[in-house]
Amino acid sequence: MKKEIIDYKKIEDNIGVIFKEKKFLGIALTHRSYLNENRGRDLSNNERFEFLGDAVLELIISEYIFNKYPTKAEGELTSIRSSIVRTESLAQESRNLGLGQYLKMSKGEEDSGGKDKDYLLANTYEAVLGAIYLDQGFERCKDFVKRTLFNKIDEIVKNELYIDPKTEAQELIQAQRKTTPRYIVLNEQGPDHDKIFTVAIEINGKRETIGKGSSKQKAEEDAASKIITKLKNK
Repeated sequence: MKKEIIDYKKIEDNIGVIFKEKKFLGIALTHRSYLNENRGRDLSNNERFEFLGDAVLELIISEYIFNKYPTKAEGELTSIRSSIVRTESLAQESRNLGLGQYLKMSKGEEDSGGKDKDYLLANTYEAVLGAIYLDQGFERCKDFVKRTLFNKIDEIVKNELYIDPKTEAQELIQAQRKTTPRYIVLNEQGPDHDKIFTVAIEINGKRETIGKGSSKQKAEEDAASKIITKLKNK
């Protein structure tokens, strides 16, 4: 099979990081489905990088909001952090950086819209962060996160957008529909270390929105965020 030529310079220009080890960036942009169509080649997928990037991101955001909001309690800080690192937030930053167009995946995954799926783009953001950490360390990661995510924090706190989406969704549904929503798990896909959950919200027996996430909780929050948008725009 013909070896793909990756335009590392263009990707590095987009993310503002010049890698010493280009292979780290290549791995960060390789979805596991790509390996299924390229068996026999010495390739790695981005799952381990995503795991590392997730931990690095949580520490960076935690440190920043801990210092910036000294009067806020632990529960509020946790909610603020969750709103910043949620799937939709990270996916949007991946879109802003153009990461989806460079993400290597199987033809089937790509044909199903994989290059623009929120959860895949969010995972890619974390994987790229993990690659930056391995290549250049924690301070360079902080610079990357500062440039891509910190600008959201003031707006989130000012407008109290960090309120748990499930709580907000329930309040809206009870106010508008006079009932309580039901969360139903529709599907679980993937191995234990990389599951994707699909959850629906039903209101009065009618399916209203569907959310996806790497855990049941994240999928429920994704569905809740979508129903909030839907109800507020009615």
